[in-house]
Amino acid sequence: MFLKKYFEAFDIGELRTTMGRTITETDIVLHAGQSGDFFPHHMDEEWCKTQPFKKRIAHGTLIFTVAVGLTAHVINEVSMTYGYERLRFTRPVFIGDTISVKVTISNKADHKKPQYGLVTELVEVFNQYQELVMVCEHLLLVEKQAQ
Repeated sequence: MFLKKYFEAFDIGELRTTMGRTITETDIVLHAGQSGDFFPHHMDEEWCKTQPFKKRIAHGTLIFTVAVGLTAHVINEVSMTYGYERLRFTRPVFIGDTISVKVTISNKADHKKPQYGLVTELVEVFNQYQELVMVCEHLLLVEKQAQ
């Protein structure tokens, strides 16, 4: 779906949520191969039994990637990602956990280029128990409507 949502149309507190996505062993194995991160926390079930969580955990970068993908169902033709800030992994995600994302517009500000504004989205990722597993801020560079 394509749309044009200009800076002025974003409202602080505006909220959207995503559907869920279950994290599988295949996700972890593919992500390890793509990223080169074969740390035992993700790949070695027996070693993990000796650790505090007692089982393998998903890569934080995998959870970040899946979460961003879950939010990307609408293409705003006048907006682009400017970056991410304050990324934190607050709980582990395990094989079989289902994550979903809540995105809230938390701030708007002018940009140094007057034809753009910055929109900040608070991105919160939850597991199936509604426990927060990841949080970050997504910065969007958004065109202002021509006056």
